[in-house]
Amino acid sequence: MMLRMRIHHDFTGSGWVAIFSGTETLIGRTWEVDGWDPATGTALVVDPEMGARRPISDYPDFSHLEKANQVVTALPGGGWHGCERAHMPDDPDSPIEPVLAWLVTSTGRLVPVTMDADGGIGSDFDMNRFCPPSRHSGR
Repeated sequence: MMLRMRIHHDFTGSGWVAIFSGTETLIGRTWEVDGWDPATGTALVVDPEMGARRPISDYPDFSHLEKANQVVTALPGGGWHGCERAHMPDDPDSPIEPVLAWLVTSTGRLVPVTMDADGGIGSDFDMNRFCPPSRHSGR
């Protein structure tokens, strides 16, 4: 059985993403900032076509930088379970999923990494109800 891993695209190693508006031949895109040029302080991105790091100033369609989530550590799930709580009486809660790990971001936010019924694994920014290990069997 192969597990699929989905980690939210807003997590970057540097904590920054570069936004490009696009050109006549390229669509707009977002690339992770891979580092900073030590001489100029310019953000660097990995150019997949060249297979090398390039400064964002090399791109005529560079628009701006945006702050992103940066994972600083991960903690074990500890047997917790979570779901997205419904907010309407006739709208059921989402299925309960086991929390495999907790990602801790540079802002101190805890983001659960869960596994769905199909074996898909990923971070979940929408979960808002959590049950400790001894209470996950009931809501």
